[in-house]
Amino acid sequence: MDKNKSIEALQFFTTGLSNGAFVHKVQGQILKSAGFAKLGEKYVNHYDEEMGWVTKFIDRILDLGGEVKVEDRPSVALVADPVEYVKCDLKRQEDGLEVLRKCLATIDDDPTTYDILKDYLKDEEEDLYWSETAVDLINKLGEQNWLLTQL
Repeated sequence: MDKNKSIEALQFFTTGLSNGAFVHKVQGQILKSAGFAKLGEKYVNHYDEEMGWVTKFIDRILDLGGEVKVEDRPSVALVADPVEYVKCDLKRQEDGLEVLRKCLATIDDDPTTYDILKDYLKDEEEDLYWSETAVDLINKLGEQNWLLTQL
């Protein structure tokens, strides 16, 4: 088992996910402020869930004897329009799942880290399905009707 490979993967996801989680928190607050309480709360709660994964990643890095880093993160443009944000988030999820699947193939010699990231993949797939369903409903119901369900 190559511990450094596992630590690098976990650090990558720690940095990326903590940034993404914070974006969800801020976007959720923006959506709630705009009157979309249900949608806003979904993203605010998603922050807590994602930070739980970050904690698991950090714990595993430490278990492997690694050093956790707080790395710089790129700025992320916030999206005021709720429909556009859901679509933008769906695209990020699709891209992120592809990266996660590729990463899993590189750490299969570390069963503990593999299992943690595999469980994270399952969780992210559920989030993807929610976003896909939301976009599908937006297309079927129309933006205004869907937005009414998010008040």
